[in-house]
Amino acid sequence: MAATPTLMRRLGWRLEALGFDLAGALLRLLPLDTASGLGASVFAALGPLAPSHRIAERNIRLAFPDLTPEAEAALLDAQWRSLGRAFFEFQMMAQLAAEPDRIEVEGAEHLAQIAGGGRPVVIVGGHFSNWEAMGLALIRAGVNCRFTYRAANNPLIDARIIRVRLGYGLKLFAPKGSNGAREALEGLKRGESIVLMNDQKFNEGVPAPLFGHPAHTATGPTRMALKFGTVLLPMSITRTVGARFKVTAHPPIHLKKTGHRAEDLMAGVLAVNAWIESVVRDHPAEWFWVHRRWPREAYAEERPG
Repeated sequence: MAATPTLMRRLGWRLEALGFDLAGALLRLLPLDTASGLGASVFAALGPLAPSHRIAERNIRLAFPDLTPEAEAALLDAQWRSLGRAFFEFQMMAQLAAEPDRIEVEGAEHLAQIAGGGRPVVIVGGHFSNWEAMGLALIRAGVNCRFTYRAANNPLIDARIIRVRLGYGLKLFAPKGSNGAREALEGLKRGESIVLMNDQKFNEGVPAPLFGHPAHTATGPTRMALKFGTVLLPMSITRTVGARFKVTAHPPIHLKKTGHRAEDLMAGVLAVNAWIESVVRDHPAEWFWVHRRWPREAYAEERPG
């Protein structure tokens, strides 16, 4: 049973929620592209002062050890700008949703097949650019799907995040342990595709290479696809200009059942990580670098700064 939060914690939650609401109210007074650009400027200025700047720096060195100091600094700046745009744009999702021409879709035939009554699939995404754009693309394509997400630590902020996402049609659930897996499988049985972000560290996952370093990776998407007998559909997002995006539905990953369950599971995980790495290599500034993706041992081996 969870401990009752202290008075100070509850007060902190309320102050954070007040800040969230105030920022949203001010941003919604601005045109979308202006707010997006403001986010880039604010994060470029303040991001390097945050502890997560060092995390991003170390991640980039693990992924791209041959970068010159100048190229590394440029990438660090660019990823802060990309992240700032995404964070400020979240408060503007209603406006983004109201302007369909801001999102173009590549590989729309894959989405049309699912929406047209095809077998539901397990959609895997990552924290690329403004990852909320993927949800908008799926909804507009008529794909019946449910999104998994990690609940925010502050329940008041979590409620606001849910409200924003429900406002443009996202059906959500926050999986926890075996109950979450059962809920996802029940959704697949009802004809709902499941959307999972598979690019973040998962301590209970399996070590699979990412940029040449073992990275604990969730097996859930592959496990569900194998159990349900369906495919993994990778989807990525890139920014074209300002608050405009291209969402790409990549060719499906067809999994094999060879009778060796552990090997089949690892094959799917390896395929997903290889895809994530290829997307990051193509658009390195647009990934969520401020997360400890690799285990402690990998960081011990990074080149000195």
